[in-house]
Amino acid sequence: MPLDIKVELEQLNKMYEDTQQSKTFNALIYGAMGTGKTNLAKTCRKPVLIHSFDPGGCKTIRDEIGKGIFVDTRYEIEDAKNPTAFQSWDDEYHRLKKEGFFTSIGTFMVDSATTWSASAMNVILKKAGRAGGTPQQNDYLPAMIMIENAIKDMISLPCDCILTAHEDTDKDEASGRMFVGPLFVGKLKVRVPLLFDEIYMAVSKETSKGAEYSLLTQNTGLYKARTRLGSNKRFEAYEVQDIKGLLKKAGFDVADKSY
Repeated sequence: MPLDIKVELEQLNKMYEDTQQSKTFNALIYGAMGTGKTNLAKTCRKPVLIHSFDPGGCKTIRDEIGKGIFVDTRYEIEDAKNPTAFQSWDDEYHRLKKEGFFTSIGTFMVDSATTWSASAMNVILKKAGRAGGTPQQNDYLPAMIMIENAIKDMISLPCDCILTAHEDTDKDEASGRMFVGPLFVGKLKVRVPLLFDEIYMAVSKETSKGAEYSLLTQNTGLYKARTRLGSNKRFEAYEVQDIKGLLKKAGFDVADKSY
């Protein structure tokens, strides 16, 4: 009996609509210090859980902590010669996942992925007997695998997932062109962005009314950025720093989860 093409296509469409990834948002958001990256938590679907690796990084949102935003700062202090942050984080993350915690979370944020990935490298160096030392060529591959696997797991969660990162200026050796992108060690600066749907650069500029904050959502050549949700001109090149606002433009439900 021949296949019913219409039925097959409808089943594929339903399978896509039923996947968790069609309802959630994942983004890598990078920028210089003071460009509003952590403050974006105020605009995300709540409740927001932040695992903070930047010492004091969440002080800018301290008035909102406990009011829809919850922060775990245990990973901010790290001794490179006796690293504990990444393993402590990994244990807690998988404990929460096993208990189904993330089904009740609106947004999970790692702030920042730059220091988070550095703590992963500390683990590799300790295993190699060179704790606190400089990474060597053979240290990068196991660190990349560890970090990429963790990110793939996070973006499959039943909630939005945002990783913030610091910015880095680099040079393409082949073309000689300069570009600005997220700060990671080695080839991670190329490989990590490939895992995310959205890559935004947080930008701030001084105006007559004070600092103005925005998100660059499109690649300029110099600055790396990309949007899939904002395709077909849903998003402007520069958007207001409002995650719910962007989700609404993309046709997502922006309701918070009850907790």
